[in-house]
Amino acid sequence: MASLRALFRSGRRATNAPPLAAGPLPADDEVFLDAPDDRLAPALVAAGRGEHEAAATLLAGTGDAAAWEERDRYVRRLALFARSRAEWLGQWAAAAPHDPDLLLVQAQLGVDQAWDSPARAELLRPLSPLITAAARGDDRDPVPWRIALDHARGTNAGHRYFEELWEAAVRRAPHHYGCHVAALRYLGTYWHGSHRECFDFADLAAQDAPADSLVQALPARAAFAYLTDGCGPEVPRGRLDAAADRAIALSARFPAADTWPAEIRNKLMYLLVRLERWEAARAQLDLIGPYVTSFPWGRLSDDPLGHFVRLRAHLLAGTEPPPEAVLIPSPRAAGRPRAEHGGHVPADDH
Repeated sequence: MASLRALFRSGRRATNAPPLAAGPLPADDEVFLDAPDDRLAPALVAAGRGEHEAAATLLAGTGDAAAWEERDRYVRRLALFARSRAEWLGQWAAAAPHDPDLLLVQAQLGVDQAWDSPARAELLRPLSPLITAAARGDDRDPVPWRIALDHARGTNAGHRYFEELWEAAVRRAPHHYGCHVAALRYLGTYWHGSHRECFDFADLAAQDAPADSLVQALPARAAFAYLTDGCGPEVPRGRLDAAADRAIALSARFPAADTWPAEIRNKLMYLLVRLERWEAARAQLDLIGPYVTSFPWGRLSDDPLGHFVRLRAHLLAGTEPPPEAVLIPSPRAAGRPRAEHGGHVPADDH
């Protein structure tokens, strides 16, 4: 596992099977935004009716199978759904108030709701007992610890406390992608502009992880943060290309037009466009198929689906997209990367 300790102490120094063949690209009206997979979709439909049982069964199954990546993704999506439709969550709380899976969704929902507030830290602090209670549900489960890592970043926790949480998380799942993303975000926040240190962490984590682990996409996440942050020293272009190449190799391990790697592929396509690697970006279009994700396109437009479709049209026509299609608005935006060196990524807000 990648160590945070060395980075904190260093201060500012610091199966290869091909994808299944893709068919013709879907028409513009046949692409979907944040489409749930076949397991999550029925739980969301039931939740829309105010019923919690399907969600409870889904999360219980991920815990029984120790499917931590799926569990993390489903917790996030269920919490997001509960932000606008919470009746089912209230029903679950009334039926089983101490269910650890319920506590996990409630903890995620609480962090999500507090995140955009100017009083974020004050709103997050009372959630600590809820996150602790969720963590007691299954000592193998890294997902409560990922939420704790996000919580610590939001409350401006010191690096010693964060490192303790990190070590507890990776003891449970050394290559859990969500925990690694949380650590990468913390490093980016704690040392704003220290992108080389973030790359060091991401590269080491990817080198340690299995070839099919989502952690292989962590350097691309660091590259995304660099290219959209607009501050800090330049990162060599070769390092950005290497991060993209590692993510390309990971993408190739999954079937085409699959919901599971969709966000990684969408982020990778953005990275490839910023690096002006047009053919590689078009290849990811084939693998993305109809599955568009809010991240990263929601950073560029209030209409992420429409933005993706317009950018796709440029790629398919062989025309270079306009700057507004690829530059994420930021008060610190530094423009497009130069030919030899990179430009500048907050990872997504939280």
